[in-house]
Amino acid sequence: MSALPVREKLAILSDAAKYDSSCASSGAAKKDSLKSGGIGSTEGMGICHSYAPDGRCISLLKILLTNFCIYDCSYCINRSSSNVRRARFGIDEVVKLTMDFYRRNYIEGLFLSSGVIRSPDETMGEMVEVARRLRLEEKFSGYIHLKTIPESSADLIERAGLYADRLSINVELPTDEGVKKLAPEKRPETIRLSMANLRRKMEEKAEPTLRTKKRERFAPGGQSTQMIIGADNTSDDGILHASARLYGSYHLRRVYYSAFSPIPDSSSSLPLRKPPLMREHRLYQADWLIRFYGFSQPEILADSSDGMLDLAIDPKLAWALRNRGRFPVDVNRADREALLRVPGLGTKVVAKILETRRYRRLRLEDVGRLCHSIAKLKPFIIAEGWSPGALTDKAGLRGKIVQSCEQLALF
Repeated sequence: MSALPVREKLAILSDAAKYDSSCASSGAAKKDSLKSGGIGSTEGMGICHSYAPDGRCISLLKILLTNFCIYDCSYCINRSSSNVRRARFGIDEVVKLTMDFYRRNYIEGLFLSSGVIRSPDETMGEMVEVARRLRLEEKFSGYIHLKTIPESSADLIERAGLYADRLSINVELPTDEGVKKLAPEKRPETIRLSMANLRRKMEEKAEPTLRTKKRERFAPGGQSTQMIIGADNTSDDGILHASARLYGSYHLRRVYYSAFSPIPDSSSSLPLRKPPLMREHRLYQADWLIRFYGFSQPEILADSSDGMLDLAIDPKLAWALRNRGRFPVDVNRADREALLRVPGLGTKVVAKILETRRYRRLRLEDVGRLCHSIAKLKPFIIAEGWSPGALTDKAGLRGKIVQSCEQLALF
């Protein structure tokens, strides 16, 4: 079989990498200025966007080293029994691609994952070598995220941390039962052990050495993980509970939820289904409320008979509609915790409200200038010259808010 051109490999392996959710694509439609006569392109060649710990949006070359794989996980499009077109990059090709894209200012970093070829150690060794050459031989100072393989040796994962900014180990599914059923060749205990070892190594390297009094560089962006949703019957309640354990046990920077249910071929045991993108979106919102807004998991899923989030409205609005007795909140007097529970108010908007009201009282239009949707806010706040009156308790409030916010819908 003749070798594939690099551009063709890039098309195959960047497309295969879209199922890795440790960074998000921009969602832009594919456009090519060479065909349309305009300026700029958004061609699907592996460029995605992620966010650094300081909030910066960075462009990454997101590819797989290979989509060949010895494992046969039922939910994975690149499983060994799948009939997808296969390709494999060499180490030199990945290094050259990264540097060429970087010099042209297309990217600021690399996200590298891979199927497992021959053995976990051999695959992980090649990924580490890519990162080593970029750092030491090419003097590459951009961002590097490596999706590590839990079955590989602790020495290889430690070496990966020397060169990568962030490491991630896939927990795969919310429950051990799900992993054993859908990915029988993988062991949940091995995954947890690898994540625990990585956490310990990060804590160890975070301590200043006696000789230099400085901290050793080791995956300064921390570790993250990916959890696949929609491949088994785990409820949203179960998913959020599993996430809470992961955050607490491994000090993760982020749990990424992946609506990973590609259309299966005849070799798959999974039923035909559409990717649950809205469910993924609601889980991210619920996760955010727990981590940054002071909500508890039972609060978010209270009154849910099946443990599932409401797909029609966001979790904060759903909670507010169930707890109307706590509203309206006075934006000129309420504390930060109360303001954070108002639908439509994010952490940045609340900070601006607290700062502004030190100097003057806020009117409804003032709040409207700070946030995106005043229609969602009006029933839940009191401002100078504004009171919602009976609007907060109106029977048809949910439908009215949903209708007014339709133009802002994400999907």
